Amino acid sequence: MERFIKLLENGPVILDGATGSNLMKAGMPKGVCTEQWILENPQPLIDLQRSYIESGSQIIYAPTFAANRHSLSRHGLADRVQEINTKLIQLSKTAADGGVLVAGDMTTTGIPLEPLGAMSYDTLYEIYREQASALYEGGADLLVIETMLGIDETAIALEAAQSVCPLPVMCSLTVEADGGLYFGGSCIEAVQTLQELGAAAVGINCSLGPEQLASIVRNMKAEASVPLIVKPNAGMPQIRENGEAIYPMGAEDFGRHMKGLVAEGASLIGGCCGTTPAFIAAIKAFCKK
Repeated sequence: MERFIKLLENGPVILDGATGSNLMKAGMPKGVCTEQWILENPQPLIDLQRSYIESGSQIIYAPTFAANRHSLSRHGLADRVQEINTKLIQLSKTAADGGVLVAGDMTTTGIPLEPLGAMSYDTLYEIYREQASALYEGGADLLVIETMLGIDETAIALEAAQSVCPLPVMCSLTVEADGGLYFGGSCIEAVQTLQELGAAAVGINCSLGPEQLASIVRNMKAEASVPLIVKPNAGMPQIRENGEAIYPMGAEDFGRHMKGLVAEGASLIGGCCGTTPAFIAAIKAFCKK
């Protein structure tokens, strides 16, 4: 907690960029279990995270994004939650080498809660509780609950994490262009609810490019009593005929837009889909004195 607070005192704090798309460039096939592939091929992940650190990242996200029981069950790995999360945290700790903080990463199951969907409160709570416990025991410095689709599921994940560990927990949701959330509610309501529940930071990631976020960040900042996370994509994706997403924004433009978002109130900044270490270097160049 003390290291996290000290970083914030000398902000803005630079997070990392995309993981999956960069691992695909390094040879990871489409459709595989990302977490399992990384364990079988650790060097590309270590190299990528070291590049982020060299470019300016002060917090890196361990590649535990979907290492929960529900998502791992699709690959026959539901009984390996503890093992997989522990090993992935340790890989990122190897890359960090004590120089930066490692966040244990958790995300949505993608299934709405009852009565809108098939996911029950108790089931979701236990899914997140199990993973958060594994991340804490594995050595994470803090937790991040990211790319979430609704306030309720994020609140459940936060409460589950708080029940098993004392680490700071950051919460980040993906939003539509008007600030609405995919499972209902708005980013403003998310800030109000999650900071009240004890989130160490609240914000947005994925879905949009930084050029579309100024008013959303401004409105969230007006309600925020905790630090604000902003981790956008490299512009709005252009989808090719083969389904591949191409992100059009270059690193310099990204860094320039992120400087504007810092002026609007963002204090934990990084990149999501389509970003690389060059984007993190641009953020540092534009946003750090």
